[in-house]
Amino acid sequence: MNSSFAQISCLRLPILAQRAVLLTFFISVALGGYAQSSIEVVPLGIRGGSDESNLSSYAVSVAGENAWVCLDAGTIRAGIDATIRNGTWTGDPVNILRQQIKGYLLSHPHLDHVSGLILNSPDDSAKPIYGSRECLEIVRDKYFSWKSWANFANEGEKPTLNKYTYKVLTPGTTIPLEGTSMFVTSYTLSHVNPYTSTAFLVEHNASAILYLGDTGADRIEKSNKLDELWKVAATHIKGKKLKAIFIEVSYANDQPEHLLFGHLTPELLMGELGKLAALLPPGSLKDFPVVITHMKPAGDRVERIASELKASNSLGVHLVFPEQGQRVSF
Repeated sequence: MNSSFAQISCLRLPILAQRAVLLTFFISVALGGYAQSSIEVVPLGIRGGSDESNLSSYAVSVAGENAWVCLDAGTIRAGIDATIRNGTWTGDPVNILRQQIKGYLLSHPHLDHVSGLILNSPDDSAKPIYGSRECLEIVRDKYFSWKSWANFANEGEKPTLNKYTYKVLTPGTTIPLEGTSMFVTSYTLSHVNPYTSTAFLVEHNASAILYLGDTGADRIEKSNKLDELWKVAATHIKGKKLKAIFIEVSYANDQPEHLLFGHLTPELLMGELGKLAALLPPGSLKDFPVVITHMKPAGDRVERIASELKASNSLGVHLVFPEQGQRVSF
């Protein structure tokens, strides 16, 4: 119902009925705006290695809220600087770090996913670090250990500086993200079996995105972790809630399988998406956004990965190749 229609209808009704119509109208507008909230992602880093100024980190927020949580934290300050250069964010980079970034979701503890958090910790403000127990124990014992870096967290070697608070995620359990209106559910991935990584389903009202940390294909990992995750994704796609999948493709198709080290190629990604498609009505993945992360730059590898993905995209998914510091909305 638009406002002009409400006004015309009310002219024909008694005063109490007019009020009822207007009340219904305003509730409808309010709930409509609430349900249609969108999720925004600003990549602070997009690559899977080599360039330490552009490593995996994706800041996610609800449109208009300016309260961000980073999905991985390989690059932080250089990414904030890129957002300012691009006009995506404005302000002082240290203030953005301290005031607008509300926490970190770490998929696993490899340096290209945590080094930005470690290096920027002296300038940061108090906030949570979320991850699996295994991941957080490695961050606690190997990085914030006083032997390699000051212990800015609330556990581990004394003295603890208590800036960061570790929040252990239980797979399949949904919790709120502090300082935001979003929620997260974690799922376990295989990253060179038996080692693990994590996928995060980040939700707000009727919108969600699914972000995968580093992962190998089930066939190579001798795992069913992606099979189980695709069941979750299919449910949310059928319900029109899931707006995008962020997933890694680290190598081109010529990478030998025994040298993948728990990563995907274009061929392997399309095989996994084919398994997801098999759980959905035909054509469900056409134009569905799949954001490609963690490409490892070496020679022309990034260009070859993009070309091979496009050539093998028989499902018709909308391939998105993010750029550092440039906002993506869903």
